Amino acid sequence: MRFGVISTAKIGREDVIPGIQKSDHTVAAISSRSRERASDVADSLGIDSAFGDYETMFAEADIDAVYNPLPNALHAEWSQRAADHGLDVLCEKPLAVDTAEAADLFDYCADQGVALMEAFMYQFHPRTQRAREIVEEELGEIHTVDASFKFPLDDPDNIRLDPELAGGSLMDVGCYAVSAARGFLGEPNRAFAHTRDSWDSGVDTNLSGVLSYDDGRVASVSCGFDGPDRDYYRVETDDGWLEAPNCFGPEHDQSVSLTYSVDGREVTETFDPVDHYQLQVEAFADAVESGETPPIDRAETLGNMRTMDALARSADTGEPVDVAQPE
Repeated sequence: MRFGVISTAKIGREDVIPGIQKSDHTVAAISSRSRERASDVADSLGIDSAFGDYETMFAEADIDAVYNPLPNALHAEWSQRAADHGLDVLCEKPLAVDTAEAADLFDYCADQGVALMEAFMYQFHPRTQRAREIVEEELGEIHTVDASFKFPLDDPDNIRLDPELAGGSLMDVGCYAVSAARGFLGEPNRAFAHTRDSWDSGVDTNLSGVLSYDDGRVASVSCGFDGPDRDYYRVETDDGWLEAPNCFGPEHDQSVSLTYSVDGREVTETFDPVDHYQLQVEAFADAVESGETPPIDRAETLGNMRTMDALARSADTGEPVDVAQPE
């Protein structure tokens, strides 16, 4: 698969493009609002073609698919424009600004006959898959899940603080915590959240939330741009627990671990370094080439967005909010 990349965003330059280049697939073109900037990045990363606008790349580049790491509020618009040219789309998370926009985007891409997948790279790390396997097969009934992703933000002009671009910690990193909780517990019934805007930016810079289930299980999720780096999830069961540190963004050359305890026996498993961006791209391309639905599918993306929408509404109203259930 030959990819065209929209923009010279850091996640593309440092993570996704190198991940594609490690695979059997290629980055054939990159575009930016600045042709000079696109050319500089293309030269530095060994990309054949550079374009000064996205639409021209869609029309003229020899590509099969587009990777879209634009700001959140632009994901749907430019993914649709790529679909108009018959290009499959791998789009950064969150796929859209809310559930309705995400559903419309899936419908649009289906009508255009192209594949669409939200880029949630951590789900392709072997540790994530092993953690879910352990909880399902080796531990007992889950009582609680605690998931958090925080990092310090020190730039007042960062796009993550721009409400016009659908910024905020829930959209940027809270989506990971929600995804992890749902990965173990499934779809919650209600959400309750509080937020803080420490930068007076118009978006949440910290969020703490509770996801509750009718059977009594509970997940706590938190995210933020203040304080030290922190990302983990912990699952508590009736006979033990599982915990994974640095679970969302390990470097491609970094080994990681998880620890679990069952009936008093504690086990730590270590995983060799892998590039989960490479694994994500390979899974997407394999699905497209075989005509299968990409592994992060409509149901998974909309489930995450419904929960995020409910957390955001709860923070706005100060009241618990029912999470919309799939139709």
